[in-house]
Amino acid sequence: MKNLNNALMIEQLDKKLSKFALIESNIKPAKGWINSIRSALNISLVQFARMLNKSSPTVKEMEEREANNNITLNKLAEAGEALNLRLVYGFVPKDGTLEMMLEKRAYKKAEEIVMRTSHTMKLEDQENTEERLKKAIKDRAEKIKNELPKYLWD
Repeated sequence: MKNLNNALMIEQLDKKLSKFALIESNIKPAKGWINSIRSALNISLVQFARMLNKSSPTVKEMEEREANNNITLNKLAEAGEALNLRLVYGFVPKDGTLEMMLEKRAYKKAEEIVMRTSHTMKLEDQENTEERLKKAIKDRAEKIKNELPKYLWD
């Protein structure tokens, strides 16, 4: 990596994010957590509105906004606090870890660079072997991953 700080930050974040990976991404109830928990605890909409110092229509809208993924974290935390719950949120890398995401991106970028150069060489009748191209891509990807250049995300 460009420096040990980046490597350490990625390692530490991967460790933290791995805990979220244990949670399925689609476990949110259809009507949302607020409505489901409120209903399971047998708290009426009017009672919950009183707990939040809000009107019933406002609380109903809050529940609908959560069900439609259109609610702020502040509103979720506020509802959770009223229900004596703590809001927890985070991200789960689709590629498993940040490290794997970085490797995949670096490989893709390296492939673009090497193949561009290879095309030019082919036009000049200096074509490389497939094995040489694979090695060049692997080496370039490792270099990109270690340096973390800004163009990695272009």
